Amino acid sequence: MPNYAVIALGGKQYRVREGETLLVDRLAEEEGASFAPRVLATGDSDGIADGGTVSATVEEHVLGTKIRVFTYKPKRNSRKTRGHRSRLSRVRIESITAG
Repeated sequence: MPNYAVIALGGKQYRVREGETLLVDRLAEEEGASFAPRVLATGDSDGIADGGTVSATVEEHVLGTKIRVFTYKPKRNSRKTRGHRSRLSRVRIESITAG
């Protein structure tokens, strides 16, 4: 049984373990839906193997922390404030099986 897996979600790679929860960019799946992310590798104490399967569940969709960006140009009375909040999904890794 593998200890961890490397999966690809939303153009990023994550090293995950069973029961772990992680925040990823917003997914198209609904809350409570199960899905199978693309598995790049699985690993355990013996080494790393290609492939395998991972079962994951979308727990909830959340908003990230608010980010404020303030720019100004001295001596020109130019000030601009912009903000940003990332839309994220909280994902729980249910099971990992070797390929």
